[in-house]
Amino acid sequence: MATLLRKIGLIRLHDRDTEDPKHHQGSFKGSKSNQKSNTKHCNTSSDSNSILNPPDTKTKKSEQSNKDKPPGKEKQTSKDIKEKQQVAASKAPATALQPLVPHRPHCSQVRTRRLMKELQEIKRLADNFITVELADDNLFEWNVKLHQVDRDSALWQDMKDTNTEYILLNISFPDNFPFSPPFMRVLTPRLENGYVLDGGAICMELLTPRGWSSAYTVEAVMRQFSASLVKGQGRICRKAGKSKKSFSRKDAEATFKSLVKTHEKYGWVSPPVSDG
Repeated sequence: MATLLRKIGLIRLHDRDTEDPKHHQGSFKGSKSNQKSNTKHCNTSSDSNSILNPPDTKTKKSEQSNKDKPPGKEKQTSKDIKEKQQVAASKAPATALQPLVPHRPHCSQVRTRRLMKELQEIKRLADNFITVELADDNLFEWNVKLHQVDRDSALWQDMKDTNTEYILLNISFPDNFPFSPPFMRVLTPRLENGYVLDGGAICMELLTPRGWSSAYTVEAVMRQFSASLVKGQGRICRKAGKSKKSFSRKDAEATFKSLVKTHEKYGWVSPPVSDG
């Protein structure tokens, strides 16, 4: 029996030893394939890391390339970058101001057409209320003669007594006229009161940006000024010495700026436009 068992055991052992080697090879291959799949899985995981994080590899390559580059070239490239940034910054405001460039000649054309039209209309006035002469043949600066004020006023009587035929004013028109008011001042004679201040400046709200309208014409402004002179009890100065002192543009501009600030703070007391 023991001999039989031994034989059976030997047979079993022999069967194990004599089993089809393909079976073992298959199992061995399977284990290898598992190993390969495992290695592939690890490789794919490493590859996936490299795909998900490409900047790391790029930064490593760039760092490596930067290490290989000489320091002089790196400084040069940084200077080039700064120069490009400065050029771009200098170009930025220029491009922002480009829309304003064609606006200036347009405003100049509007001003020219408006003033030419007003000159023609003033020449057609039948009552000879005002006359205009260009100052030094400059279309944008007028010398305006006011020939008439209220005939019942003391100012009209003064004009008769002093043989003053007209009140001479100077009007200069800014580049953006008629969208901004002109600057107007009295030249001669020297007036007192009537909302005429130092230098010949005129205290009228409609001559300020706040009170101005592009619809106002020079004729309308002059009629308003004539009414203001009478309402403000304007008189021709007859005091010795002072009457011969002429008005100056510098004093007029300074006075006008000062009175505008004062009236903007405390309000205007000159006659409203409706009184003209």
